[in-house]
Amino acid sequence: MQCPHYDAARCRSCTLIEQPYAAQLEAKQERCRELLAPFGPVDWLDPVASAESGFRNKAKMAVGGTVDAPTLGILDPGGAGVDLRDCGLYPASLQAALPTVAELVTRARLVPYDVPTRRGELKYVLVTQSPDGELMIRFVLRSTEALPRLRKHLPWLLAALPRAAVVSANLLPEHKAALEGDEEVVLTERSTLRMRVNDVDLHLRPQSFFQTNTEVAAALYRIGRDWVDAADPASVWDLYCGVGGFALHVARPGRAVVGIETSAEAVASAEQSRDERGLPDVRFAAGDATAFALAAGRAPDLVVVNPPRRGIGPALAGWLEDSGVRDVVYSSCNAASLARDLAAMPSLRPRRGRVLDMFPQTGHYEVVVGLSRG
Repeated sequence: MQCPHYDAARCRSCTLIEQPYAAQLEAKQERCRELLAPFGPVDWLDPVASAESGFRNKAKMAVGGTVDAPTLGILDPGGAGVDLRDCGLYPASLQAALPTVAELVTRARLVPYDVPTRRGELKYVLVTQSPDGELMIRFVLRSTEALPRLRKHLPWLLAALPRAAVVSANLLPEHKAALEGDEEVVLTERSTLRMRVNDVDLHLRPQSFFQTNTEVAAALYRIGRDWVDAADPASVWDLYCGVGGFALHVARPGRAVVGIETSAEAVASAEQSRDERGLPDVRFAAGDATAFALAAGRAPDLVVVNPPRRGIGPALAGWLEDSGVRDVVYSSCNAASLARDLAAMPSLRPRRGRVLDMFPQTGHYEVVVGLSRG
């Protein structure tokens, strides 16, 4: 992948871009082998490769410049905007929407937030594209001051960009290193973006997490479904379930599935997908995964965990070790924390693993391992 922004040192986010893609993938696989080697032999399946460019379904754009000439991209060390609307990580269809979004910034007089002086209103624009090309556009504002102008010009945006299915304003009043605040104001009639993944319709609300690489995420869910079906459990927990990707893929008639997620928004999305599919044996609840497990009276046959980078931690790992759970499917975005968690549950041995390159051109990746007791 060639990038003029990297070559000109305007953006160096793609730290591995100078390495051939095959070498990137091999290094990620080897890193996982090294970290998991102390836990016994693992059958490493071929890694899941990604498209080298155009794979991101979400653009997280810091807004800089001026209201008449806004930049969408990143901020340089001095706080000035660097425009990355043509970033090669975004598919052409997503790139094509960004000039219209920038024009809306000017029309609605959404003054870009200036970090050094702490003045202005618009901090970020977050654009997510579904597999069928629909868009969710979120404007991260410092206050409600600009909301009336955003509402006024919303009809223009929807006419100029008919693919915009969901538009919202997120409020982030604090001056801090955060991408969004707690309060979301949905401005359109629709509040969810339909993400068709394999044969499952997932629904994404503005504050719900979803993997940034839809094709590789689809492969991850297929792998999870196949591994769970091979174990043939009667009951499954999907901890850190997000919008229900794993839970909805492994649901079968007569199989009791429970999904737990801290985000109430994500749980509402998962429940919407469940109800549309008519799955009476699937239940979702908002809560802490560890607290849920510790309070449960009975363990399931199989547990799926897909935690954040910090891993599941010693309390949940200890519970899994002592629970009698027969099988675990562990999907991790941080192989180092995965290794720490494995050390805390020695009775659950990794039998097979697979690297999924969710984030080409960087050192990040996903790895999924199948654990079984004994």
